[in-house]
Amino acid sequence: MLASFEPFSEFRVTAQHILEYLHEQLGFSLWMVTRTEGDDWIVLQAEDHGYGVKEGDVFLWTDSFCSQMVQGKGPCVAPDAKQVPAYATAPIGQQVPIAAYIGLPLTKPDGTLFGTLCAIDPQVQPDTIKSQLPQLTLLSRLLGTVLASELKAEAETRRAERAEAEAETDALTHLYNRRGWDRLLDAEEARCHRYGHVASVLLVDLDNFKTINDEQGHDVGDLMLQNAAAALSEGTRDCDVVARLGGDEFAVLAVHCDQSMAVELKERIQDNLSKVNLHASIGMAVRNPAQSLEHASIQADKHMYACKRAKQTEPIARSSKATMSSNRRNAQFA
Repeated sequence: MLASFEPFSEFRVTAQHILEYLHEQLGFSLWMVTRTEGDDWIVLQAEDHGYGVKEGDVFLWTDSFCSQMVQGKGPCVAPDAKQVPAYATAPIGQQVPIAAYIGLPLTKPDGTLFGTLCAIDPQVQPDTIKSQLPQLTLLSRLLGTVLASELKAEAETRRAERAEAEAETDALTHLYNRRGWDRLLDAEEARCHRYGHVASVLLVDLDNFKTINDEQGHDVGDLMLQNAAAALSEGTRDCDVVARLGGDEFAVLAVHCDQSMAVELKERIQDNLSKVNLHASIGMAVRNPAQSLEHASIQADKHMYACKRAKQTEPIARSSKATMSSNRRNAQFA
């Protein structure tokens, strides 16, 4: 009997109950909890009754009514959205029928924008719906409070995951091994899916390792691997995951890392490697909100091998140019 009175402890559960309640009380064909990340507007939760929108869908943030609302260009409650210039001209209104709109911001613990609690309907709603704004504000603040609690606990959760994976380390480099990598990648993917977080994957393959290992011995090869591990660790943050997947292949999972940050990380790793006279082929991919970190890993792997193949063809290209130049000189003196 008391089960229904238990407090909400999870953001996803709280969000779903709030969306169901708001649909029952106020109608509207679509209620959503969203996340904005760069240009992406990600649907984290949806209570849909006609638009065909589902969890995980991604739209362009600047197209949305919500982007106008958070800038103060439109009200939180618009019974007739076409009467609001910012909403009447918003691109999303040209893509789907929106006659009425509700939207409130959700913020992170530091006060920056996380996303929105919002609703749309193809029919104009009675003007009296504006009186629901205090209730809507209260529910959005409740949802934001649960969200803030979970986001604040993220660092501790990651530390616990790292501690659990400590046994899954590579003996030579003391980085996570393949099993530890897989475990921590799955755990971070669950957070990315739940909150719409951005993350990046970098795969690093040392250049000429096999040749050096074969010609100069395993002691030299082992030192190369240890130096590479140190260079990668120094270039990343405590919250990131660095692993040796096997042989001379390493991987980095950079959390809360978008495209520009990932490019900077890649350059930092390359600089750190060059300081210890190492070079590597590096592939990088940012998690697509509609896909997974596993997919990002596959893309990074493809980019890494493309980089390696390009390096292998460079000597041939230089040799071909040199031959052509020599032939031209010989022809001049023939």
